[in-house]
Amino acid sequence: MSHPGGETSVEHAHPGAITYVKVAAILAILTITEVSVYYIPALMTIITPVLIVLSIAKFLLVVAFYMHLKFDSRLFTGIFAWGMFVAIAIVLAMIALYAY
Repeated sequence: MSHPGGETSVEHAHPGAITYVKVAAILAILTITEVSVYYIPALMTIITPVLIVLSIAKFLLVVAFYMHLKFDSRLFTGIFAWGMFVAIAIVLAMIALYAY
């Protein structure tokens, strides 16, 4: 595609509807797994790490596919990742501040 200044832009192919349905199915399975883990008494000792890992997996799927970061420029991914890093650092600092 050509722009008035003579610049060209490269558009990446986005996935079709089937891919989004597959991602939605995976997200549903992960959600069912999260709920199931909560109700299994034998997993109560490791419930927090398991739920965190499952939540991170769901978050990454949503960000990659539904927010299109997988198909956009690395710059956008970097900007998003930097913002997430700052947000996580602030949350951890607040936890540390109130815990000690």
